[in-house]
Order: sequence, then C-alpha cells, then structure tokens
Amino acid sequence: MTAPPPQLSPVGATGVEYEVLVERGKIREFAAAMQSENPAFQGLEAVVPPTFLAGTARWAPEGGRIETGFERARLLHGEQEYVFHGPPPRAGDTLIARERLVDHYTKAGRRGGEMRFAVVSTEFRSPAGDLVAEARATYIETAAKEGAG
Repeated sequence: MTAPPPQLSPVGATGVEYEVLVERGKIREFAAAMQSENPAFQGLEAVVPPTFLAGTARWAPEGGRIETGFERARLLHGEQEYVFHGPPPRAGDTLIARERLVDHYTKAGRRGGEMRFAVVSTEFRSPAGDLVAEARATYIETAAKEGAG
C-alpha cells in the first residue's frame, strides 16, 4: 500500500527557519559551474553570484521546505526571481532562510486537464533580522494525461 500524496500547504504557510552559512568554497564551485572567472566570486571576500541562493534549499532541515503536493514526474520549475536588499551576501556571512507559500492557482492545460501552480518565496535574513535577499520560485504541475489516475 502506498502513502497518499502530500497535500498543498495553505497560502501563507511557512517552513521552519534554517541557517545558511555562506562558504567561499561553495561560492567558488558555483562560479566554476557557471564558467565564470569573475574575480568578485573568488577569495576571502567573495560575493555570491546572483543565482547562488537557489542551492541553499538543499540545506533545509525537515519541515524547512513548503509542501506543494505536486507529483514530481509532472513538476516543472516555471519562473525564478531574486531580489537583493543591499549588497549581495559574502563569504563568511550567515543567513537565516524561511520559505513561505505566496500563492497557488490553476489554469487549463493546452492539451486538456488542469495545471497547478505554486509560488514560493524564500526570505534570507541576517542574524539581526534584516532582510538581505528574497528568492521567488513558481512551480508548475502539468496536467495529468487523460485516463491517468
């Protein structure tokens, strides 16, 4: 017997806070993966590349991620946006991250069925509580194939 699929969290739901240690080695690895030789991404005072924060969700503890309830086989990553409220984080910084479900809605699929959307925002704050950056992602669950389910 398989467990029922997880349900979508309600709008406004938040995950538990988790700590993100900004490591210069991780910044350097990320820059190398982007094939960037920008000196700002190197050394003791390295700043994070704009999309670096995407990888921080991998550090989220149990309960840190918002549950979309979407089937992974039908999941697409739609949009991604980053807003920095000052200089980007640097190597050695500590951030406190928390996800929040901003919105969810449905649309008719072009080939029939219903597509579901979830908009998740992750706030990154300093240990003092100052908002440093926000990441906003839109996840899409494509319509189920006819006859499935």
